[in-house]
Amino acid sequence: MQTVISARTYADFTAQATFEVKKCDTHKLDEAPATEVVMTREEGLQYYRTMQTMRRMELKADQLYKQKIIRGFCHLYDGQEACAVGIEASINLSDHLITAYRAHGYTYTRGGTVKEIMAELTGRRGGIAKGKGGSMHMYCKNFYGGNGIVGAQVPLGAGVALACKHQGRNELCVCLYGDGAANQGQIFETYNMAALWKLPVIFVCENNRYGMGTSVERAAASTDYYKRGEFIPGLRVDGMDVLCVREATRFAAEHCRSGKGPILMELQTYRYHGHSMSDPGVSYRTREEIQEVRSKSDPISMLKDRMLSNNMASVEELKEIDVEVRKEIEDAAQFATTDPEPPLEELCNHIFYNNPPLDVRGTHPWSKLKSVS
Repeated sequence: MQTVISARTYADFTAQATFEVKKCDTHKLDEAPATEVVMTREEGLQYYRTMQTMRRMELKADQLYKQKIIRGFCHLYDGQEACAVGIEASINLSDHLITAYRAHGYTYTRGGTVKEIMAELTGRRGGIAKGKGGSMHMYCKNFYGGNGIVGAQVPLGAGVALACKHQGRNELCVCLYGDGAANQGQIFETYNMAALWKLPVIFVCENNRYGMGTSVERAAASTDYYKRGEFIPGLRVDGMDVLCVREATRFAAEHCRSGKGPILMELQTYRYHGHSMSDPGVSYRTREEIQEVRSKSDPISMLKDRMLSNNMASVEELKEIDVEVRKEIEDAAQFATTDPEPPLEELCNHIFYNNPPLDVRGTHPWSKLKSVS
């Protein structure tokens, strides 16, 4: 049998399609996000590229860490890409976002470049925080970083939402934390204030099923994190499906912008790596469990299958994106391993925004520092 291969033009592809997504569980809500959602071909390609970039970036970080080029704490986000991409698809870059230390993906969606993120991981001058923050402390416009203290970003996020309300610019703050942080007392204090003051904040619990090495069932008397706000309405969302997250975030954002106050979203997701690079991730769960999630509900594979089965892209086109992404990651890794480290005299800069006091913990900010090593 002879196979005829014809060159396909973009006109041959479906411009947009409707997809059925999993119904969200709701708490204290009369309505729920739609279960039928529309995605255009352009959106699909964009989501695919972004998720693939995040995945490859984390895999490269894993490699560099094992080579001892990245040191210290390093918490990888691979497996959870649909959360970040779905949220960003339904809010604006003028809105605000704050998260915990699993922050590389959000730094990228908020406008940081792969080059800046990789260089920050290796502690170089060209890093997004000038090589001083490392894995856990990255920032860009309207992104208030990864925060190293468990749960501490939640009250900070409510503070950002309070500023949004005062300034009256119809902006909101997305405030993310993990299932491990969900039992922190400061989170419940924040729920109370946010509800009292009707703050435009979307609390997002990224439930990846394990807080460090402890499963949610062993850590929480109630694993219905979306109901934990009690008097705050909540949604439980399939966090592995980018379209489901997008639709739920759109619903939540409209709730906030209409002046109804805070809303809580629990995104049921999964991390492929351990809690951090010092955790192999297989002492408290089986390799088979990880493999099953990868094979049945990987966010990138799910999106790819949808696009191919609805004639929204070709296998060759997606492969081309993969090649471009890999090249971008390799170039960034090359930069991150050759860029110089920040000089010693930079150590005390950027501690204060302006008019720094002369002594900071006994150190004069402008004194010449000398290495004694």
